[in-house]
Amino acid sequence: MSFEILTYAFMHRALIAGSAIAILCSVMGLFLVLRRYSLFGDALAHSSFGGIALGLFAGIYPLWTAYGVSIISALLITKIKEKYNISGDASIAVLLSSGIAVGLVIISFSGGFSLDIFSFLFGSILLVSVEDTVGIVALTGVILMIILLLYRQILYSTFNERQAKVSGVPVDKINYLIIILAGVTVVTAVQLVGVLLISALFVIPNVTAIMYGRGFKQTMFISMTIAVSSVIAGILISYVFDITPAGTIVLFAIGVLAVTMGIKSAGLLSKN
Repeated sequence: MSFEILTYAFMHRALIAGSAIAILCSVMGLFLVLRRYSLFGDALAHSSFGGIALGLFAGIYPLWTAYGVSIISALLITKIKEKYNISGDASIAVLLSSGIAVGLVIISFSGGFSLDIFSFLFGSILLVSVEDTVGIVALTGVILMIILLLYRQILYSTFNERQAKVSGVPVDKINYLIIILAGVTVVTAVQLVGVLLISALFVIPNVTAIMYGRGFKQTMFISMTIAVSSVIAGILISYVFDITPAGTIVLFAIGVLAVTMGIKSAGLLSKN
């Protein structure tokens, strides 16, 4: 592989933005996976599709409408789940299908699919601008800072919600915060892998990391390492072979998962 590609400015932006998104998705994804909300990120991504379509139809920057629609949808479906005692997987299915349905209806009103819609469906990380890169890095820093400041409360409510309530942790507020941060993370990551593959960055690195059987912090570090490695390798390989970055990133992550499964099956992974 030629190192000449690393001298291009657009490649620098893609690697920086991609690495930031990978770290953010692996951290948020771990909390979702441990809360048994693995597909929540996928549902939010499909919900954001409706917001993207709305933004393009209204002539507004689509990511802004996607942020709003994703957060509102996540909060609304969570409220409905609590009030009507709907199971988690059922509420996720409602959110997923409704987001796609709304998006398709809006697209039909605007005259069908456009190049902009396809870029959001499948990702366009190599086209990320300087402004987008700065925004992604800044947003990643803000979200990680929030998680760091509330780390103990978030962790406690994730592993033992009932005991956390008894201990005075504002579990409901923490849950809503996680949902909002997940919504923001999903829309931010749409630029990398698109709506259709977003759940891969949330789930695959964390499922792989959990298989190592380490503590929470070590699992998070392993997950971030896998996510960032997958993004960097996927971007570089896709450029060299002129294939889609999003699919290459996901396939690389799946490859790491497959290797880990093989190692675990061989009994070569041991717990500390």
